[in-house]
Amino acid sequence: MPQSIHTFRLDNGLTVVVEPMPYVRSVAWTLLLHAGSANDPAGQSGAAQLLNGMVFRGAGERDARALSNALDELGVQRSGGVGTEYTTFSGALLAEDFDAALALYADVVRRPHLPPAELDAVRALTLQSIQSLNDNPVQRLFNEFNKIYFPGPFGRSTLGEPDELDQIDPAALQADHAARYRPAGGVLAIAGGVEPEQARDTAERLFGDWQGAPPTWPQPQARSGPLYHHLQQETAQTQIAVAYQSLPLGDPHYYHERLALNVLSGSMASRLFTEVRVKRGLVYTVYATPRLYRGLGLVLGYAGTQPGRAQETVEVILGELRRLGEGVTAEELNRARTGLLSALVMQGESSTARAAALAGDVFLIDRPRTLEDIRGAVEAVTIDALNEYLAQHTPQTFTVITLGPAPIDLNNHQE
Repeated sequence: MPQSIHTFRLDNGLTVVVEPMPYVRSVAWTLLLHAGSANDPAGQSGAAQLLNGMVFRGAGERDARALSNALDELGVQRSGGVGTEYTTFSGALLAEDFDAALALYADVVRRPHLPPAELDAVRALTLQSIQSLNDNPVQRLFNEFNKIYFPGPFGRSTLGEPDELDQIDPAALQADHAARYRPAGGVLAIAGGVEPEQARDTAERLFGDWQGAPPTWPQPQARSGPLYHHLQQETAQTQIAVAYQSLPLGDPHYYHERLALNVLSGSMASRLFTEVRVKRGLVYTVYATPRLYRGLGLVLGYAGTQPGRAQETVEVILGELRRLGEGVTAEELNRARTGLLSALVMQGESSTARAAALAGDVFLIDRPRTLEDIRGAVEAVTIDALNEYLAQHTPQTFTVITLGPAPIDLNNHQE
């Protein structure tokens, strides 16, 4: 059956995207609002995180306990959270209860109580998460990576900074909610056993009289030029992050880059896994993955190894990144293509995954992609076209960050 996606724009600027999946009994949704760490109010880093915790402490006619009970009684599987560019509210449940569940979420985002007496408890949970970073070197590495790679607001931690979290009072939180939880530019993506007209009518009834636009959000600004930075911490392993600028979703060569990345790190036969782990036994975990922002993309690689092997591990990873410029084999391309298409099929069978993907597409490129769109773009990349592209766009200008008991020497390995 051909895949159909229906897009509606409410008068208040909220985009509603619906993908009927008549072969499933569930419905999933993702409501995306422009309230991320990058546009936290000045001096209030972590405000989006606090707000996300506070909106579930009572909303509409229900206090926190009644709200939680109502969601549980419907069997809502809750997800979502705060990212750099936005906050998402996601859920999934049996299709017949969709309207009732979405009505509860309309209360959460539009009519939260934001009880002042609950703020200290929510703040304490966030501060505990920040303190726990020192016990989780991998999370701390990625947290610090963001600050270094994005010198501006995109480098802010989604958890915020302790001194700024302490400055956020109930009045500031109310003002932030009034400013950023607005429908214009937001996305409500729905996938599963639901008719498009029913979903549109439900969205119009629950969100149609919501008004307002959030403040203008900043554009991502990444650092330029090669960089090596070491974070001193007495850990048993050295944690390694390697990043370079890639292409944003929507670029004509996006799928060239995506297939090349799968050759590098898409399976147990990929180059990084083979060269770093299988042949040399340098690490147990090594991978590279895309990170997408609106108008910007990057590739972020990770490895964790013994301190005495960190130097060789980074050298091998950088060597494999540069070797992409020599091209890939037809066998590697076929394997990378099959991996991407297999992941597509599995995503297409999950209403939760489809709702999240639809919301992300509309945010990043202003339109949803069908699975057929993606399949066609992946299959259109030939071996000659990919190798010609890689010869002209070899990965370079790396940002390398290590965390561990001692730095490494990259003087002869960075441009």
